[in-house]
Amino acid sequence: DLSSDVLGTAKLVEERKVADEKMVFVEGCPNPKAVSILIRGGLEKAVDEAERSIIDALSVVADVIEDPYIVPGGGASEAEVAKELRKYAPQVGGREQLAIEAFANAVEVIPRALAENSGLDPIDITAELRAYHEKEDGWKYGIDVFSGKVSDMLGLGIIEPLVVKLHAIKAATEVSALILRIDDIIAAGKLEEKGAEKGPKGEEEEEKSSEFD
Repeated sequence: DLSSDVLGTAKLVEERKVADEKMVFVEGCPNPKAVSILIRGGLEKAVDEAERSIIDALSVVADVIEDPYIVPGGGASEAEVAKELRKYAPQVGGREQLAIEAFANAVEVIPRALAENSGLDPIDITAELRAYHEKEDGWKYGIDVFSGKVSDMLGLGIIEPLVVKLHAIKAATEVSALILRIDDIIAAGKLEEKGAEKGPKGEEEEEKSSEFD
């Protein structure tokens, strides 16, 4: 049986015609658990773009709610990670040091690409960004694409969910490791082929030398 605990209330329930479709609108619900967003536009492409933007925005909000940690945007977090990796690399030494430095350079590609896409000089911006991150509070400085300068991202309200950054770095690392493994397999296969080609020739030469002996 239905009870008042499982029933909802609304101030208005009516059917409206939107374009060529009839829709039922339920409005004025106290503490609604779900809502609908109606997107309209003159062109289908514009509607699709608006839908994509809304989905991206809602996904970011959902990520922050599930994992309530944020980092400064504008390439600030990548620049800070690259700086700390370069500090750590000499402590390791050997080939591992070269790998860590290469990883730092790869992470720093993000702010460089951001500068290039914004029409800025990537070399100048990267150098300026590195200089800011050497300061005590430099971790929050990133690229402001509107002013074309390195600015305080937290002060400008430019932030990103931490979980998104972690996922991006983890996924990129896994793909890079997979490519390296494939390269190793291909290189090993070529070495085996060369060894197989040299094998019969080497045996023939040994037989000829034994005949002369």
